[in-house]
Amino acid sequence: MAMIAMGAHVDSTDPIAEAKARGAQLSQFFLGDPQGWKGPRVDYAGGAAALKADAEAAGIALYVHAPYVLNVASTNNRIRIPSRQQLQKQLTAAAEIGAAGVIVHGGHLTAKDDPEAGFTNWFKAVDGLDIAVPLLIENTAGGTKAMARHLESIDRLWAAIGASANADKVGFCLDTCHAHAGGNELLGLVDRVRAITGRIDLIHANDSRDAFDSGADRHANWGAGQCDPEGARDVIRTAGAPIVVETPGGPDEHRADLAWLAEGL
Repeated sequence: MAMIAMGAHVDSTDPIAEAKARGAQLSQFFLGDPQGWKGPRVDYAGGAAALKADAEAAGIALYVHAPYVLNVASTNNRIRIPSRQQLQKQLTAAAEIGAAGVIVHGGHLTAKDDPEAGFTNWFKAVDGLDIAVPLLIENTAGGTKAMARHLESIDRLWAAIGASANADKVGFCLDTCHAHAGGNELLGLVDRVRAITGRIDLIHANDSRDAFDSGADRHANWGAGQCDPEGARDVIRTAGAPIVVETPGGPDEHRADLAWLAEGL
């Protein structure tokens, strides 16, 4: 098997140095406040062009995680419209730094909403975006009206997106903590997801603090949580996709998590 690129979610100031400190081949980070609506910013000295050139020279792949507040599925205009606008800004900024992709959560609806409205809103969002780098939709852990928690919903989401001319620019990010907490068995999950999406572009390899089907999005370091370890290693081995740990701690803890995962490859 060819070497799988691995890394962690890190501070945005110098994602190249952060990757090197972890012995990693990639870094994921936010371009700005993950809980805010302000436009993306590049904190790296020298700006976007310098980050792109320096990352390429160092052989470090860059991934951008969109802010958590984005919810393009929402039926609330005050959330959906700014979410679309912000997602476009994230994609444009990610292209400027040469990112390998932008990760965004699948979003959710309120209890009174018709789920079909969320899938339609996702189609409209994807169809209206200028997608210069791959847009990777991430499965989520909680919510009864989530667009990407259960496989049945992901199936409906992919059917909706598939009608867009931009469908081939949309990929999937599989989070192991979210899958476990969302009620999806990890063993054999890659095949079940690929049967729907046709692809898995990135793995968020996180242990889960909480129990199976808890709906709780709380990450843990490997060996300290409740994910099935055999299932987790099955996911990273069969997906063959780049791996990001979004686990607690800094370089030392992340190196330990990446070493644990590497043992399963």
